[in-house]
Parts: sequence; structure tokens; C-alpha cells
Amino acid sequence: MSSQIKKQGDLRIDHVVTSGIFALDGGEWEVDNNIWVIGDDSECVIVDAAHNAEPIIDAVGGRKVLGILCSHGHNDHITVAPQLREQLDAPIFLHPGDQMLWEQTWKDVDHQELKHGDRFKVAGTELVTINTPGHSPGSCCFYAPEAAELFSGDTLFSGGPGATGRSYSDFDTIIDSIRDNLLTLPEETIVRTGHGDHTTIGREAPHLEEWIKRGY
Repeated sequence: MSSQIKKQGDLRIDHVVTSGIFALDGGEWEVDNNIWVIGDDSECVIVDAAHNAEPIIDAVGGRKVLGILCSHGHNDHITVAPQLREQLDAPIFLHPGDQMLWEQTWKDVDHQELKHGDRFKVAGTELVTINTPGHSPGSCCFYAPEAAELFSGDTLFSGGPGATGRSYSDFDTIIDSIRDNLLTLPEETIVRTGHGDHTTIGREAPHLEEWIKRGY
């Protein structure tokens, strides 16, 4: 499934949903993943590379891809990253904190290092990388301040933080990441998540203490 969201100027966001398996710690779960293609009619970046390359390539539609930005290293977010790199001639970016997760899926495939504060210029705007550990050590969000858009991976969802019950995750850490780095953004910021429906910072911010009390 794919759809397109038009923003100000030439900026557009293509939304692709793919389905497949998330595997970690010996378990497997069927999941639907959101992939975001952000750009204009000539260039774009891809946030996450889940399950099936073809609908992502279709959404790119022949544009120059400046980078494949991995929000984190869980297999369902990097499934087809090497295939996309090969077919679209685009570099893969992943935070080094998730190298151990990357190697569970792609042992001998390299990528470029993604750091907190890295900026990607596309379609006349900037995406700012925000390292938000908790769901995984190398989890990152991508913030476009001019467009009031946040691509949150599995750090923040409609209804609370991402899961922290598996290897390399920590609830207190994800709460600190969300409180200090995300809920400080303008209330009108739209949060485009890694799974499920979008939300806004203003909608989620009042519930921080509820999340802390419930513990997830």
C-alpha cells in the first residue's frame, strides 16, 4: 500500500506499508511497517527498508535517492536495505549503536555511520538526525523542522513509547530520549511512526507521566 502527502512548496512525503516478519530473541511476529520517502520530484531520501523492495522502488519513481536512513537495526526495518542500495545506487546509514542488530541480519554488509546531529538536505529542507536510544541503543528519529514532521521509527508511537521488553532495550532510557529530545519539539509536529497511525507531539506530550507509571 502506498499514498502521498503533499507539504509546503515542492516537498512531498510518500508513505509505503509493507508486511513481513520481525524476529528477535528467538521469537517471530507478523508486522506491518511504515516506510517514508521524503523529497520532491527529482530527489528523495528513504526512511527504513522493510520487507519488500518493489513498492519502495515504485514510490521512488526514478528519483535520485540521497540515502537510505535506517531508524534502527531490527530486521524488519533493514530487510531490503542492501537490495535498495544496489538497485537505487544509494548509501545506507545506520547508527553504530545498532551494529550488533545489523549483523544479525546482514553479517557481511557494510553501511555508513549515522550520528546524532547529522543533517540531510532534500527538496529544499533539512532532516536532522536525533539519536533516541531505548528501543535499541542506536535508534534514531529524523526531524524536518521547516515541514513540522518527525519520522520516529519505533521510538514514539500514537499512545506511547516503543517496546522495551527485548534485547538491547531499556524503558528508562527510551523515556529519557522521548522527554528530552522529542517532547520538546513544537506541539504541531506530526509524528510519522514506524508502525501504525501517525500522531502529533501535542497529542502525546500530556501522557508522559502515564507511560512512566504503567512502565511501558
